[in-house]
Amino acid sequence: MSPPVAPPGWSRWLVPPAALSVHLSIGQAYAWSVFKPPLESALGLSGTQSALPFQLAIVMLGLSAAFGGTLVERNGPRWAMTVALVCFSSGFLISALGAATEQYWLIVLGYGFVGGIGLGIGYISPVSTLIKWFPDRPGMATGIAIMGFGGGALIASPWSAQMLESFGSDHSGIALAFLVHGMSYAVFMTLGVLLVRVPRTVRTVADEASSKPGNGPSGVTGVQVSARSAVRTPQFWCLWVVLCMNVTAGIGILEKAAPMITDFFADTSTPVSVTAAAGFVALLSSANMAGRIGWSSTSDLIGRKNVYRLYLGAGALMYALIALFGDSSKPLFILCALVILSFYGGGFATIPAYLKDLFGTYQVGAIHGRLLTAWSTAGVLGPLIVNWIADRQEEAGKHGADLYSLSLFIMIGLLAVGFVANELVRPVAARHHLPAPTKEAADVTARQQPESA
Repeated sequence: MSPPVAPPGWSRWLVPPAALSVHLSIGQAYAWSVFKPPLESALGLSGTQSALPFQLAIVMLGLSAAFGGTLVERNGPRWAMTVALVCFSSGFLISALGAATEQYWLIVLGYGFVGGIGLGIGYISPVSTLIKWFPDRPGMATGIAIMGFGGGALIASPWSAQMLESFGSDHSGIALAFLVHGMSYAVFMTLGVLLVRVPRTVRTVADEASSKPGNGPSGVTGVQVSARSAVRTPQFWCLWVVLCMNVTAGIGILEKAAPMITDFFADTSTPVSVTAAAGFVALLSSANMAGRIGWSSTSDLIGRKNVYRLYLGAGALMYALIALFGDSSKPLFILCALVILSFYGGGFATIPAYLKDLFGTYQVGAIHGRLLTAWSTAGVLGPLIVNWIADRQEEAGKHGADLYSLSLFIMIGLLAVGFVANELVRPVAARHHLPAPTKEAADVTARQQPESA
């Protein structure tokens, strides 16, 4: 499947909606918790067991993005979006069969393994294309698409809850809900597959010369680094640490948001109800989504390194305020948590543009895919820190805000590590750059330009 080239006059503003259709669909992953209680009741599962499909999906997201990134670059966005569509929708269909037959391993296989591959390929599918369409505003462009992943749960959560209420929360109702999800997302993602285009470029004799072995990539200018070379640079691993620390800090609150705010104010005169805690989770999801477009667009103005200084430095300050004063002021707790989650979303949306600044556009999608292994690590590390420490503190007889004090200070330390890693980022050494086109090819370009104009 060759990448579809935009015809003359094609508007670049049609590409973000194509990317958004995919990201809004795969963003359903953040709404998995809606299915946890019905699955536990219908199939007799523990909380740990019901979380397994989601955990495996996030692990597969990172792995498939890392190993499939080069294929995405080679085959183009339409191929990648098609693979994501097939895997993500098939994952729901396999899960529907598992729920209907009460075979939980099929749900783990379908949603976690097969669907997780769709998550990873779908997540990175539009990144390189968007950056090429919007070289003037790469942060804004990737932020629009990745905003969809953060906002997908805002659509999927009430929709899934309504289906379970209509179909029933037994195993047959869950199966039917999975079936509707799989078919509906297939239709919605097809819109992106049909709409996506790559920019039209005029190929000259110089382009052909520069695409031969020993020369630089065709059709791109400036510093260019291949994915294979990028992972050998200290800049890549500094950004890996930056992303991992930022995500660990954000997901630590996101995963335990409702019980955390309840515990913080349980011993006060204004305890938080279950309904209010659910509303707090919705607010965090909104901050997550808004941060993806807001902060990534801001990075186009102030620079990537500066915006990550904000994410990591101000994020540490927000955690310190929660740890020291969070249980004395509900507005302060909520405000700090919202800021942290906006930085969490912004970090995801800004990292592709940061990679483009350092490594060029040549294989930025593949490099981004490899970097997302940091997400897989953080997806395990963040919840583990918060939950394990809270359990140990509860066993020691502590309660309320004391359950989280230690984990909050650990998060501050992790953000400090990320801040230092960001400060260590420097331009990539010339030895990692792909060779520029030869002088002969450049001379041909100069002679060809009047004919191409």
